[in-house]
Amino acid sequence: MKKGLLWTAGLLLTMGFSVHSQDNSMKLDFDGAEQVINKNIYGQFAEHLGRCIYDGIWVGPDSDIPNENGYRKDVLEALKELQIPVLRWPGGCFADTYHWKDGVGPVSERPQIKNVFWGGTVENNSFGTHEFLNLCEMIGADAYISANVGSGTVQEMVEWIEYMVSDDDVPMANWRRENGREAPWDVKFLGVGNESWGCGGDMTPEYYSDLLRQYSLYARQYGQGKFQRVGCGANGFDVRWTDVVMKNAHRNMDALSVHYYTIATGDWGYKSPATGFDETLYIKGLSQGLRMDDLITQHAAAMDKYDPEKNIGLLVDEWGIWTEVEPGTEPGFLFQQNSMRDALIAATTFDIFHRHADRVQMANIAQVVNVLQAMILTEGDKMIKTPTYHVFKMYSGHQDATYIPVSLSSEEYKVGDIAIPTVSGTASTKDGKVNVSLSNTNPHKAIKVIVDLGSGKVKKVNNGVVLTAPAFNAINTFDKADVVAPAAFKNYKLSKNTLEVTLPAMAVVNLELQ
Repeated sequence: MKKGLLWTAGLLLTMGFSVHSQDNSMKLDFDGAEQVINKNIYGQFAEHLGRCIYDGIWVGPDSDIPNENGYRKDVLEALKELQIPVLRWPGGCFADTYHWKDGVGPVSERPQIKNVFWGGTVENNSFGTHEFLNLCEMIGADAYISANVGSGTVQEMVEWIEYMVSDDDVPMANWRRENGREAPWDVKFLGVGNESWGCGGDMTPEYYSDLLRQYSLYARQYGQGKFQRVGCGANGFDVRWTDVVMKNAHRNMDALSVHYYTIATGDWGYKSPATGFDETLYIKGLSQGLRMDDLITQHAAAMDKYDPEKNIGLLVDEWGIWTEVEPGTEPGFLFQQNSMRDALIAATTFDIFHRHADRVQMANIAQVVNVLQAMILTEGDKMIKTPTYHVFKMYSGHQDATYIPVSLSSEEYKVGDIAIPTVSGTASTKDGKVNVSLSNTNPHKAIKVIVDLGSGKVKKVNNGVVLTAPAFNAINTFDKADVVAPAAFKNYKLSKNTLEVTLPAMAVVNLELQ
């Protein structure tokens, strides 16, 4: 058996799938429904990178583009509609070059800064602490701040904490008041560095562990327990990093991050185009995305050695598909299109996060606007919602719902040496309603799935939504914004405790039951 097939067989066993020629079914275990799916799994990430902040979220109050105090109105409304639970900022690699004092006070007096990691552009710092934290309040998202450990100091972090969350009569809080904000903000998460193994300082896990202990001590003292302290976690499958940091500093953090990007080719040197790709790259992208299950399993096992009670959450605070940039755009801006394949990667990844809801307490897709697997793309005064945006909205009913364990049986979808399950799915319950989400990865045929509702007393289907497309590489453009868009779904039949669903080819379906 070839290596690709060996990996696939192992994947199916790990994920709880059984594979049969034509048996596509899912059984819901209502009796085992105990674990809550943390809403923060549906978090977002906004870095000073390319056109994410400037042109994407922020155009300034003097822009001809319709805005609300500098925030793009169209983007602002789309973000509100998405019900974003948490937003991470200012990076990413940018965070460990960012000195927060440059971004507060009168805009005309703020110094310019060169973005050394992403395109070498010069920013005017018009979007800083006030602009970000006010944005979080406007869209109803909790704030996740990444502190500068790579090129900053403990004192700089402490003063930023005081500026944001202190209500005392101290210099930093008083400076905030002078700058127009009387009440402190409610910052829920503080990241102690970002990618400290790479752009955040090129550190060893041993060295970073010592810094984490130092920074976390003062973060706790000055934050007074108002936020979770997030340790910088591993790059992909580097489980040793997790093991060392947990061993040395598990008492000094409330959560630990991990980063994983889907590279369809498996080669960072050439990551494949975002558009016009063939079926081999389609299934490779899906297959590489499914590796998230093994990644979480391995890191969770390392964390369990030092935290068997699972008090420390695992935060996948950067994830998503990373492709080549769009032709003609600045390589350092990481602007890529977003296809039906990417929507399926998002859906199947959420299914994985749900299965690991006992350990995964947050995830932040990279990124929210105009960068990598974005929710929104902008061009001048135009804006479009991507296929991934629609999946996030379709899955929003799972936020803070109780996960219903599922067992899946699926036929294979296979191209060459690569085979993946055709069907993926998840289910949850909240407020007397049950959300069942199903995906069909096969781009050539519809799939009938029999859902055994077990002991669930389901009486009706309230509504159904489907997302599909004319091709697996179909995208939304500024000229044709609804090529991939959700539609009402009726191709189901409910009888007694069984739900029969016929999924269109390459589709994501969500059904709300009651």
